[in-house]
Amino acid sequence: MALDDLKAALPEYAKDLKLNLSAIIGNSDLPAQQLWGTVLACAMATRSPSVLRELEPEAKANLTPAAYNAAKGAAAVMGMNNVYYRTLHLLSDKEYSSMRAGLRMNIIGTPGVEKADFELWCFAVSAINGCGQCLDSHEAVLRKHGVEREVIQASMKIAAILQGVAATLDSEAVLAGVTA
Repeated sequence: MALDDLKAALPEYAKDLKLNLSAIIGNSDLPAQQLWGTVLACAMATRSPSVLRELEPEAKANLTPAAYNAAKGAAAVMGMNNVYYRTLHLLSDKEYSSMRAGLRMNIIGTPGVEKADFELWCFAVSAINGCGQCLDSHEAVLRKHGVEREVIQASMKIAAILQGVAATLDSEAVLAGVTA
């Protein structure tokens, strides 16, 4: 199992990450599509080759082809949107916010899966990428679709854990002289 391999790869000082991988992802109450779509989108957002290599096969096995593609699409579009909208938020000159973005985001309107699932994946990727404006926007859509706060929180936890695992494994690889 991919989670077991990730846990085994983590050093002893990252025991909390090992425990959280088991508790939050390994024993999740989320439906398989929500869980594995979040895991795949977040694994991509971490930019960690080791995390993505370990988790992608299990995600692919647990997702329909449409959900697999949509989860990857969520990571891709949010990789762009998080930079753009975080920059708008950080700029002192608020006139930029009134300008037309002109960025294509068609997948958000027609992701090929339930809108709430796609929004959950976008929300989790936005947590990794640190875009408050996107977090607020996707959280509002999720709540409008009746998604409970506990489900939204679960996606935050998955994002946090995978980012921590990615940072740890990638740092240890650098310290060991291994390149990705």
